[in-house]
Amino acid sequence: MGTRSRIGLEFPDGHVESIYCHWDGYPEHNGRILQSCYNDFSSVYQLIQLGDLSILGESIGEKQDFNRPTEGWCLSYARDRGESDVHAQHHLSWVDYLKTGEEYNYLFRNGVWLVSGCYTGGFEEF
Repeated sequence: MGTRSRIGLEFPDGHVESIYCHWDGYPEHNGRILQSCYNDFSSVYQLIQLGDLSILGESIGEKQDFNRPTEGWCLSYARDRGESDVHAQHHLSWVDYLKTGEEYNYLFRNGVWLVSGCYTGGFEEF
């Protein structure tokens, strides 16, 4: 069973682009990877460009066999399995973004990662 999460990037105008991630969305896993490996606007933007993920990895990696993923690489539904309609979602604001309802929502805002659990109703720094 996956711990679903959504990973978002807030842009200077306030809108958010986000992707879904199916596995290991809890802060001790995906949160740790985001903080240590995707810690500037450019790297988060590149991550968001992958579209929805099965697995968040320490590296974006390259195209790979979806059924035999390379350890440590992101596993993307679009790039690695050829799915369509799995690209980043556009949200008007972080408030709109929170309505997605995943178990954990991550937001990269002004160089800092924030997290919101499904029962918290808002973001907190971690």
